[in-house]
Amino acid sequence: MRVILLERVEKLGFIGDQVEVKSGFARNFLLPKGKALRSTSANIEYFASKKAEMEANNLKNKAEAEKIRDSIGNVSLTVVRQASESGMLFGSVRPIDISRLLQENGFDISKSQVNIAIPIKTIGNHNVKIILHSEVSLDINVKVMTVQEQTEISEDIEPVKNPTVDS
Repeated sequence: MRVILLERVEKLGFIGDQVEVKSGFARNFLLPKGKALRSTSANIEYFASKKAEMEANNLKNKAEAEKIRDSIGNVSLTVVRQASESGMLFGSVRPIDISRLLQENGFDISKSQVNIAIPIKTIGNHNVKIILHSEVSLDINVKVMTVQEQTEISEDIEPVKNPTVDS
């Protein structure tokens, strides 16, 4: 199926490109998400009339995504999970977990923007890609630690004692 891209799609093309894709990909992903239009004469005319507006909107969205990327900067997240003696997690760290942690830190990131290439199933440091815009992304560091490690770290920090007042 031939489609006109309404935004940049990774490994496929840029705004305005007419590309040939499998019909299932077009019907199930590109068309419902508003990323493309069927390549008909009416849609080609429609795109030509709206091209400048779409490109300006894309630049605006890209600028907003770059601001968010700069504000997130080098955020490092810590996830606490239960793990076996060998360091394998009971379960895994999912995109929704990363999204919730970022939201708790004041960033509006949805789980669909979190791209975990290799499932996180071990303790340690992992890089996670956050896709803010089709042209803007960043990598953040996610440290996965066990409950025992967290308690050891919190025991190393001396608690601040409340001063008592003698009467």
